[in-house]
Amino acid sequence: MKEIKRYLESRIGTYGFFFEDLASGYTYGYNENVQMTAAGCTKLPIAVALIKEVENGNTNYLEKVKIEGKDKVYGTGIIHEFDEREYTIFELLVAMLIQSDNTAANKIIDIVGKDTINEVIKELGLKNTHLNRKTADERELKTGIENLTSAYDLSLIWKHLYNATYLDEKNSTMLIDILRRQQIKNKLGLYIPEDLKYDISSKTGDKHGVENDTELIQLPKGNFVFSVLSMDIPNSVYGTVTLAKCGKMMWDNVMNNWH
Repeated sequence: MKEIKRYLESRIGTYGFFFEDLASGYTYGYNENVQMTAAGCTKLPIAVALIKEVENGNTNYLEKVKIEGKDKVYGTGIIHEFDEREYTIFELLVAMLIQSDNTAANKIIDIVGKDTINEVIKELGLKNTHLNRKTADERELKTGIENLTSAYDLSLIWKHLYNATYLDEKNSTMLIDILRRQQIKNKLGLYIPEDLKYDISSKTGDKHGVENDTELIQLPKGNFVFSVLSMDIPNSVYGTVTLAKCGKMMWDNVMNNWH
């Protein structure tokens, strides 16, 4: 994994990455504990917090919530394109994860509560992650307030899900399965063979100057977590290319060196 570190050191911007083989415990990181802008990767701990509320009996997947005009935010997602209607909690969860829907994410934050989500983040042991605002909140965007995380923290969430050490086994497996269907696989997963892309559960994030991706890879030869975050990059294409190259180097390393 040293070649990934050398490559990122040569690129414009600030980067952090973390890799772990979940069987052997082998890890390699670079700036893995540096706090960085989370962008859409914030939706991963939000999802865990919502599911924990279901487990605690504070809500249920079939409970219906109305999305009104005032709830709609733009950016990623599709719910803002539809008329006002009711959605189940589960539909909002799926939209937030598979389409990275900002309207769904903000409604879930309302349902669970920002303080509760941050408490779950602490319970997960995430030291560099904090939900500071809703997604696509133009008022807060102007203040420079950002949601924060680190490459290590995102990888730790996957480890909790893989081992079912926070959510129960059924819900951990369900969340991993939903994220296997995440539609954006053009970053860390770009060069992975098409027939293997759906062995990868992932969550991306992006905004101006930021391109992120975090993934759980489940293969016959092993199970791995890999997260790469970036800030202060020149543009989205530059960041996407950088992450795709990191994903290729990681994949080649696992395919050639792991037995």
